[in-house]
Amino acid sequence: MNNLCKDRVNNVEIGVEGEDQRIDNYLLRLLKGVPKSHVYRILRSGEVRVNGGRAGPSRRLTLGDKVRIPPIRVAQKIQELNPIDPEEFKILHEDEHILAIDKPAGLAVHGGSGVSSGLIEQLRATRPNQPFLELIHRLDKDTSGVLLLAKRRSALTNLHAQIRKDQTRKIYLTLVWGSWDCQISKVDLSLRKYVSKAGERRVVVDRANGKPSLTLFKLLEANEQTSLIEANLKTGRTHQIRVHLAHINYPILGDDKYGDFRRNKLFQKYGLKRMFLHAHQFSFKHPKLGNKITLESPLPMELHQLMRSIDESHKSQGQDN
Repeated sequence: MNNLCKDRVNNVEIGVEGEDQRIDNYLLRLLKGVPKSHVYRILRSGEVRVNGGRAGPSRRLTLGDKVRIPPIRVAQKIQELNPIDPEEFKILHEDEHILAIDKPAGLAVHGGSGVSSGLIEQLRATRPNQPFLELIHRLDKDTSGVLLLAKRRSALTNLHAQIRKDQTRKIYLTLVWGSWDCQISKVDLSLRKYVSKAGERRVVVDRANGKPSLTLFKLLEANEQTSLIEANLKTGRTHQIRVHLAHINYPILGDDKYGDFRRNKLFQKYGLKRMFLHAHQFSFKHPKLGNKITLESPLPMELHQLMRSIDESHKSQGQDN
């Protein structure tokens, strides 16, 4: 799919990787590095043809469709991708339909916003014979833990349906500032995405115009300085846990977008180097077999060490007093 000629018309026959996919989404995946606005322009202008006819952005593709793609310059940085060793990704589960990765912090799940390639591009590069590989959900760059991918379109649509119907269970672990109020068991506040004047994507609580967003919380450990919280994500909005916690004055330790910047800097002395948010568990029904699967990623060692340093400091201060 990445062997398109940028200087002439390309004719592509739709295989299993594009079956039942909207043509705009198919082209955005195929033409990595091409601005989204340009992809929609060639669709609106009729330069893209399916079986000889014009196709709007919402047109769904079927197996065997012939797609005409006009000459397009694909970003060179994507073509020059250097595949990483697949052993660097710990595989939690893999079969013919799904792949689960234990994602490390600091790695974007996909390219864009100044990142030439992310985890999905790296995995595709190491699996050239895998006809279909797509993210079922996303994790922020600085969030570690369970990341689920689909190896077949049927698995992707099945898992997306489970997520929409709240038939999956996604549990995160996070360390927040302050001693947790145990009366708080959930945050049900609508969220709205927007782009700041500086071009930064952000999310804000907006009860009137936002999308419904629900997170359930459970206290696991606490001291006067910090609290370890379990977050059960009932809806999957962008930055949902981060914004919900910041809004109720329990910002996540190390969050450089919604957190307490002064405290983040102070806690660097304990070894704080990243946002303390970890996708610990993901439960779902297998998209083909129907059996329940629960995938778990243990808390990374650097987060364990951070908690230990904070606890030791808290005990030391108590003895001094």
